[in-house]
Amino acid sequence: MRVLFALSAAGFVLGITTSTMARPAEATPSAEALVAARQAAFRLNLASFLTIKAAIARGDDVKTLALPSGAIAGWGRALPGLFPAGSTTAKSEALPTVWSDRAGFEAAAAAMATEAAKLNALAKAGDSAGFAAQYAVLGGTCAACHTKYKAEEKH
Repeated sequence: MRVLFALSAAGFVLGITTSTMARPAEATPSAEALVAARQAAFRLNLASFLTIKAAIARGDDVKTLALPSGAIAGWGRALPGLFPAGSTTAKSEALPTVWSDRAGFEAAAAAMATEAAKLNALAKAGDSAGFAAQYAVLGGTCAACHTKYKAEEKH
């Protein structure tokens, strides 16, 4: 039930932020609002990852993981839109490379979305071995992006 709530909340956050991004410039959310939205979405994405990791460890039917793996793919597609120019604050963990290497950042997000879509297809197919292997691949795309574009967590 907590997983469903987390995924519903992720969809809500992504829906609000992506629809907000489509508004005219005068209605663009503040940097503070964008940082808060993307940090909340990253935490919800982490919940999806942890749910999947635990399910793999337990040997659950991977078909039950289609929703969280699909949510991760959606997050990868939405991610660049939450980082418009000037959307940084002292609370942000985004490195300046998000903006100075925008093409690389967008490519990293696209790679994550692609690998998560593959994970989602394997979940729908019920391929447990392939799913577990693809989960590791997906984790690598996340780690690579964090290394280049995310500062160490601030406490």
